Amino acid sequence: MVMPLLASTAAFARPAAPNFTPFEQWRAAVMAGDSAALASLYSRTPEPQLTSLSNKPFPLSDELAFWSSLKAKGLVTVLADLVQESEPQPNVHLLVLQLTLNYKAGTTPRKEFVALVQGWHQEGDHWSIVLVQRTAATRLRQPLDRSKEIYSAAIDANTEIVEAVRTASASHKRVLLVFGGNWCFDCHVLDEAFHSPEIAPTVNKSFIVVHVDIGRMDKNLDVAQKYDVPLDRGVPAVAVLDSDGKLLFSQKRGEFEAARSMAPEDILDFLHKWAPGKS
Repeated sequence: MVMPLLASTAAFARPAAPNFTPFEQWRAAVMAGDSAALASLYSRTPEPQLTSLSNKPFPLSDELAFWSSLKAKGLVTVLADLVQESEPQPNVHLLVLQLTLNYKAGTTPRKEFVALVQGWHQEGDHWSIVLVQRTAATRLRQPLDRSKEIYSAAIDANTEIVEAVRTASASHKRVLLVFGGNWCFDCHVLDEAFHSPEIAPTVNKSFIVVHVDIGRMDKNLDVAQKYDVPLDRGVPAVAVLDSDGKLLFSQKRGEFEAARSMAPEDILDFLHKWAPGKS
């Protein structure tokens, strides 16, 4: 059975950075675009278990083609943020990683992110990858740990919105209502984007963010209706209020529903459009 992308934290240590020689060999092969060197690091017998984030299997040929093609796209560096690592044990090593892929085409730098689990097994002196679970390369970082409580069931949404409007009025900001639930993957993606180095300064400068919990599509439906947000078009769903509480914008076409497929500039364009003094 393929293990979940993020296993129980009780079984893992949390070192600051990956320190596993076979992984460094794998990273060097990715950087070189060397398909043969990559292939030598994957188990042949048994075949490795390779799945997407949604547990959809894919063949080894797709895995090798994905990583070996990055150099031709302008890959400059592969930075690895170690989220979790298995406790030392004989012949087995598991890494849970957030990879940042930095590209440069001409003078234009660009980033992509891949959330990745690698399970390694040792036979003799040779380590082989026997398990992979990963996301596609995306422009926004995909959260591995979705245990964060973004939407609190204990908070009264109407009261929080009133307080946010009061704060926005005093600080000359606008209020950004984000409807969703903790079960919603794209809600976690959008929240992580709001805290990213590229986007957080704009959010903090111009907006007070209120997360409105919709439960399992059975909570705060009156609040969504009040601000003209059609939840049946998907979440996260966004509305913008002026500093006096007036509704300026409500999402009608599921613009943020597929946050995982968005780019930082998509979110920044929206925030700049609705920042105070811009509309």
